[in-house]
Amino acid sequence: MKKFVYCFTFFFALLFLQSCERNLKEVQRIYKTSFVPTGEADSINLKYTDSGKVKSILQTLKMVDYATAKNPFVEFPKAVLVTLIDNNGNKTTVVADKAISYKKTEVIDLIGNVKIQTYDGKILQTNQLYFDQKNEWFFTEEPFIFKDADGSFLQGIGIDFSKDFKVFNMQNNNGEVNNM
Repeated sequence: MKKFVYCFTFFFALLFLQSCERNLKEVQRIYKTSFVPTGEADSINLKYTDSGKVKSILQTLKMVDYATAKNPFVEFPKAVLVTLIDNNGNKTTVVADKAISYKKTEVIDLIGNVKIQTYDGKILQTNQLYFDQKNEWFFTEEPFIFKDADGSFLQGIGIDFSKDFKVFNMQNNNGEVNNM
């Protein structure tokens, strides 16, 4: 009889523990915060104007807005093309496989096959590039290659530069510069 009581007690204890585990998982599932976008849009063609002039054009196949996240951001999960237009009407294009724009820091993360091409033939290519919108400054710690219209090139790891390509800072590079 004593053995029966032990077995019976063990059986109920096992059921109780298994039941608690199921309830715990159910409670965790209920209180788990979901990470869902607040808005989505397809086939975007957005023009930014200032003083009546178009300053930039953003084109992308998809935009997903996470405005209610702890650190809000907008994701462009499919290819992105940005055309920057200066005061003289000159156009610089920026393309990437994907982009994420962080609202609090005003930094844009360009990811995958990033290519910037200026109106005067300069081309910069890298796999990831950040753009600080406040300071109008690009930077990366990734390998890059920069080509000029005259055939000159620089390559290396890590670069930062101004939006107009007039100021460059390179960490580790080599290349070939052609004289005129």
